[in-house]
Amino acid sequence: MKHKLLIFGISIFLFLVIGRLFCGVFIHDEFGDKIFFFKHKPTWKWKFYSPQGMSDTKFEEFNSEQQIEQKYFNEYVTQQGLSR
Repeated sequence: MKHKLLIFGISIFLFLVIGRLFCGVFIHDEFGDKIFFFKHKPTWKWKFYSPQGMSDTKFEEFNSEQQIEQKYFNEYVTQQGLSR
């Protein structure tokens, strides 16, 4: 009985970790909706947003943290055709 419970617990844990690695939520840069999506490659990051949004701000004007967020958004959302 304990063996089956241990296997069940490990499989639930693995399912949750894999779900976290391959699923995410992005905030639409125009409308602000939160949209669930499947990532094309694994990353621990869950929430993606665009600091640039629909503004005319240039990438070089962002601080380093905002540049990283914009790169993630571009790679996982924009380049995959999700934020249209």
